[in-house]
Amino acid sequence: MNPDVGTVDSDGARRALSRGAAVVLPNPAPLTYTVAATGPRAVNTAKARPAEQAVALWAHDPGTLTALDDFLDLDAASTSLARRLLIEERVTLLVPIRPGTSLPSWLSPASQDGWTLLFGARWTPLLPVLADPILYVSSANRTGRPPAATAAEAIAMFPPAVAVLGSASLTGADRYPCEPSRAATTTLRLHPDGQLDLHRHGAQDHPYPNADQYLDRLRATHT
Repeated sequence: MNPDVGTVDSDGARRALSRGAAVVLPNPAPLTYTVAATGPRAVNTAKARPAEQAVALWAHDPGTLTALDDFLDLDAASTSLARRLLIEERVTLLVPIRPGTSLPSWLSPASQDGWTLLFGARWTPLLPVLADPILYVSSANRTGRPPAATAAEAIAMFPPAVAVLGSASLTGADRYPCEPSRAATTTLRLHPDGQLDLHRHGAQDHPYPNADQYLDRLRATHT
């Protein structure tokens, strides 16, 4: 049985994104699916939540990461740490905005109360789909429901107007004889002084007995 029956292929997902539609996209295990679009309203509408609600900016494009340097309250060492956490750990990351900074229109939807929310998964099989350098993203769930762990769950949850890209159509995507348990990404907060704390539990910290042990591992690996 094909678990991705009813999904679009990579070309279909890329076309849907280019016309401004929301698309549900797979992530590598142990992460759940996400919903992305070139505009924040499309993401929020797909999730059946207020159109102006803050969303994460998808830091999948190196140019986007470079452009962020002008607006974040991080020194060179913390900027390097933020990039490693986003790219290597695939976490979601809250980073501080430099006080008094006027934010560009592409960054404002991901910013609130002096912080910007960045999503970091750059899964190689998915990169050809992400032609737009600016994308907004959130967990693939309708309000009040858990994030979709499979394409079938996403198809059942979202309306037909929201395309779903199944992982089976991605070249180089991992295949598992037994599907691992999945969860939304862990969210970390990186402070201006370089201190790191856990903002929301998720897939990455789940294997650890407590948040401190997970954060200790990150500090040992990346600082």
